Amino acid sequence: MRTICGTILAAAMAVSNVGLANAKPMAELDAKGVVINGEVTCEVERRTFPDGEAVRYRLPDGVATVSCERTEWRLPADAHIWYQSQSSCYEAPFKNCRVGEVSAGEKMNLPITAKLADGTYRLLTEANVVDYTDSCVEYCGGGRFAIRYYADKEGFTRSGVPYTPWRVTLVAKDLQTLATSDIVRRLCPAPSPEVAAKCAAFVKGGRSVWQWLPDGAPKYCEQKEWYDRTKELGFEYYLVDDGWKVWRDGDMDRWACLKKWIDYGKSIGVESFVWVDSKEMRTREARRAYLGKVRDCGAVGIKIDFVPEPSCSLMRWYEETLADTLEFSLMTDFHGCVKPSGRERTWPHEVAREAIRGHEWHITRYNRVLPPEHDCILPFNRLVQGHADYTPMVFEKKELQGYSWARELAQGVVFSARFLCFGDYPQNYLDNPAAELIKSMPAEYDETRILPGSEIGKCVAVAKRKGRDWFVAVENGAEGRRIAVKLDFLGADNCELLGFADAEDRSDGYRIDRRVVGRDGKIELTLRPCGGYCARIAPIKR
Repeated sequence: MRTICGTILAAAMAVSNVGLANAKPMAELDAKGVVINGEVTCEVERRTFPDGEAVRYRLPDGVATVSCERTEWRLPADAHIWYQSQSSCYEAPFKNCRVGEVSAGEKMNLPITAKLADGTYRLLTEANVVDYTDSCVEYCGGGRFAIRYYADKEGFTRSGVPYTPWRVTLVAKDLQTLATSDIVRRLCPAPSPEVAAKCAAFVKGGRSVWQWLPDGAPKYCEQKEWYDRTKELGFEYYLVDDGWKVWRDGDMDRWACLKKWIDYGKSIGVESFVWVDSKEMRTREARRAYLGKVRDCGAVGIKIDFVPEPSCSLMRWYEETLADTLEFSLMTDFHGCVKPSGRERTWPHEVAREAIRGHEWHITRYNRVLPPEHDCILPFNRLVQGHADYTPMVFEKKELQGYSWARELAQGVVFSARFLCFGDYPQNYLDNPAAELIKSMPAEYDETRILPGSEIGKCVAVAKRKGRDWFVAVENGAEGRRIAVKLDFLGADNCELLGFADAEDRSDGYRIDRRVVGRDGKIELTLRPCGGYCARIAPIKR
């Protein structure tokens, strides 16, 4: 469907679909054109969904110079928003305030989450960014948020793709609709049959550990222990992170040393991902030569870090890189990178992407501490945008920095991803009283429910199902609270609950609850500030 550019009333459009009867338009998108070759192009295409709407501009065929875009969202002054100030790596801390309190001229990352006066939610973002620069918004006063090209301030040249990215307004009646929406991915093409078939042959979701977060650069002489402990955990992968490039052993260069340990991992059933700085792969020739070496070492995945600012040319680089990693049958994890825009649907071998202020920002060696509200915002903002490599769950006592073991344990469920890389020493997981639960945590889930008691920035409570097993996870913010989790989502009675709540007198301990529950049961929780809870509920095996 195409229409002439103008104001699109996103809330009004979606009222009948999301049950907001009699609602007034409270979130507008003005599609006033994009400047192409010095002229304003206003032809737009629109798509509507039960949970929102998206628009994009039709571009002329061939090479085009894009100068700027005249697209704006409008939100009411009393809407409460959660956002990051503009940052090309998407690792800024979150802010929250009323729209009317934002300073004119402030630039913000997408997505932006808004809670309106009627208790409903909006999320403003973009999807399917291909052959186009990454966008942020600038607050222009009067509730107006205007698209800006921060990485290509003077404009850019693009060719081939006849559309701009989608400008998306997610409309959610509740936190369940907001947190579980896949509108960003639905706006991207499904993989071709050839791509889908190839990815099905080598893309396998799973869990990993890595040495860098708890211990710094991986040490050559310690790799056997890391692989052995990974095997003992039952995890599928080990990530050889930054530092392997300096390995040497007699006549063996870094590649031979790397292959030695990857081969050892294979011999015990643990596959490997390998870290690389993107500067080694900026040109097609260099990239393909490097990927060939990674594949020849026996790795099944690659983590590509330190990607430059996401200009149009760098966004093309992402697509070209994914095409090449697919050819070499390597699962791909981007770090130090731009936010996802749903393209993991088109390229199923992209299994994770950072673009998040993750556990690297709660670490003593860099004097970094995440505020209590941070994790309670992410499921309702960044995680709606797409998969994220947060590297959760650190139990090392000095690294808790006010958090509790139960809160860290809950991270392992809240931050699920196809490639789920955990952040602590494997031995700390094996020695933890919750080891049985940790070993059973999946990387991905079949169903997610946002539980009562959740509130953006205050508390996140989820129940996630894998097969017949449910995992309940709660991360609490800065204030203590009490919540009750009803278990009416269970598919059967006579389930065994194994739960871990905050200890009363220490951060590095639990109150452990093991009992039989059914659909009429509930979990009563008294949550400490920065505390949490995590449980597995599984049918009793006969």
